Amino acid sequence: MCGQDSDHVLAPRMEPGPDGGVTRTVGLEDLLAVARHVARSDEVRRTAAGFIGYGATKPGERVLIGVDSQTDGDLVDALAIALREMGAAVDVVVAQTEPDRPFDDLDEIRVAMRRQPWTENPRRWEGTPWIEDLARTRGYDLLIHGKGGAIPKVTHRYEGFPWVIRDHFEAGANLFPRGLHRLINERTWSRITGNTGSRLLLTDPEGTRVELTILDSPFRDDTRHDYGLSPKWGHLMAHPPTPIEADDDTTGVIAGTLNHFSRPFPRIEVDVDNARMTGIRGGGGYGDAWRELEDESKDTQYPSFPSPGLFWIWEIAIGTNPKIARPSNIEMLSSGGFEWERRRAGVIHCGLGTRWRSSEEVWAGERRLLYGHLHVHLMSATLVVQSPGGDIPVIERGRLAAYDDPEVRELASRYGDPDQLLRDDWVPDIPGITVPGSYEDYARDPASWIYGPAA
Repeated sequence: MCGQDSDHVLAPRMEPGPDGGVTRTVGLEDLLAVARHVARSDEVRRTAAGFIGYGATKPGERVLIGVDSQTDGDLVDALAIALREMGAAVDVVVAQTEPDRPFDDLDEIRVAMRRQPWTENPRRWEGTPWIEDLARTRGYDLLIHGKGGAIPKVTHRYEGFPWVIRDHFEAGANLFPRGLHRLINERTWSRITGNTGSRLLLTDPEGTRVELTILDSPFRDDTRHDYGLSPKWGHLMAHPPTPIEADDDTTGVIAGTLNHFSRPFPRIEVDVDNARMTGIRGGGGYGDAWRELEDESKDTQYPSFPSPGLFWIWEIAIGTNPKIARPSNIEMLSSGGFEWERRRAGVIHCGLGTRWRSSEEVWAGERRLLYGHLHVHLMSATLVVQSPGGDIPVIERGRLAAYDDPEVRELASRYGDPDQLLRDDWVPDIPGITVPGSYEDYARDPASWIYGPAA
């Protein structure tokens, strides 16, 4: 089985979640079943659950796993056991991080924004320099490290470790049939790539409305990161990454209450005009801090943007895994925050600023200038390609239109019940949108709704 893209592995013992849909893995043996699947699946250089695999590992190879001190040690042990069963020698290093605590308003900014080279002040989970150096200088064949963001090009193999807690290691998300997952990605992506020159309309009931032209030239630029005809599975880009084109006409407003790695904030509105952020309203402490960063950077000419300023939109990223669920300890740092759930199919995260570990970030870090990017999540988005032949749905109220593709359903039927497989097991509770209640009340204090009244 080593090196094969196997969808048939020992099924872990699971217990139903509180809604009867999402399942949780239980005990080390159950974690091992997931770990063995991950270890033996094809290597694909991804941090997307369902697309991670270390199957290129051969007997006698040396593997280094690097995590931080908030990572559940049982996850590391299970993966190390699975790789040793394949004949690899596995070492583990644990980088000390802060004690677990509840999120606050500014954690996203602490994680994402920098004014010096990231080697001097690494971002959390991005890739710890001393761990990367250890893998290189000690001749490891495979480094497993990093929760999200770009994986650098290095001489050794380098794969992600996106899990921090057991909730991230759910069998449904990590054992989802890879062939089916790939086809869902392909059929979602083709709706965009096959319609260059058409308009793309993004809306969300929390107030987002953004329009843009699907530009052709970025698809033909093979220097683009995770864009083009072979996209980054699990993180499909409805907008090209940096550099921003001079004719990029992305315009509208982005609204929401969540980002990757902070406490939920009162509803924010971010205005965008021809891809450049032109205003921010609301957002509580997060919005206040973002406005200060905009003021600091507004006159800086970054090499990746057509005119001065840091906050240009480049990331309109679509999750594609239907079995991702919000962690149960979402109020704590160790949950990974809302970054984990952006992988769920149909969830969109919008990012404005410089691209993670990019040349423009190297440029800014060398000059001690502000860089990084900040997020707003869209939890029930609708994305439509407005083509000359008619509207083509990509996402409908948070659900991927590709689920209804006849070939997707036919392939799903080979693995089980297509209705069950092609169902988003978790849908976020948003009063006035997905559950009864007042959206206005929710938008004023989303943390109390998500974390509970004591938040």
